[in-house]
Amino acid sequence: MSFMGNMIGNKALAAHGKGNYQKAAQLYDEAYAKGMDKPRLLRGYSILLIRTSRFDEALEVLKKLEKCPGLSARDKADIHVNYAIILWKKGHLPRALEILEDEFRHLKNGSMYSIIGYLKIEAGDADAALAFNKEALEYDDGDAVFLDNLAQTYYRLLDDKQTARTYFDRAIAIKPTAIDTNYFLSLYDIEEGNLQKARERLKTARKGVFSPLNYATPEMIDKKLSEIEA
Repeated sequence: MSFMGNMIGNKALAAHGKGNYQKAAQLYDEAYAKGMDKPRLLRGYSILLIRTSRFDEALEVLKKLEKCPGLSARDKADIHVNYAIILWKKGHLPRALEILEDEFRHLKNGSMYSIIGYLKIEAGDADAALAFNKEALEYDDGDAVFLDNLAQTYYRLLDDKQTARTYFDRAIAIKPTAIDTNYFLSLYDIEEGNLQKARERLKTARKGVFSPLNYATPEMIDKKLSEIEA
């Protein structure tokens, strides 16, 4: 066990929890170099690495985490989920879905429904995405992510913007700061000529904390804002 590495890692985790991601990343990097090896610290580090698209480094940390003694079944499932996200971002979506669906047979929870639901949209199979995201809504019809996933299924895969709008509206009522929901609703506002409302939604989305599981990127939002200003 590395006392110094884990001590710095605890400071990194505290910064991470406060949303100071830049400071957290610097501290995690230093802690890892000094031998940080506590599972909860490695898990936090891997999550931040994935969020910031440092996928190869995240994979290395996950491999180290997987070797830690005393991991619970839930801990191991979380590791597999993060492996799958990395595989997807590195261009191996079918394999990522295979891993996630195998875990899903043993662990059905909100996190699994949200991640698999989104990746099924990314895979482009409208029927599979629709069936799965409807099932997710049956699991919890008040979850903003499930509502957004179903809305994106209709919008992106089925070209049914009218139906999609009903689910986006329900999602935004539950989570007004949601990045993707605000982005898509801004597209409706632009089509309707309500540029002020679109601008407000895009600025709200831009303030969010982005992850690989967001459809909208900071660059996409900035582009739309520039188009509105022009």
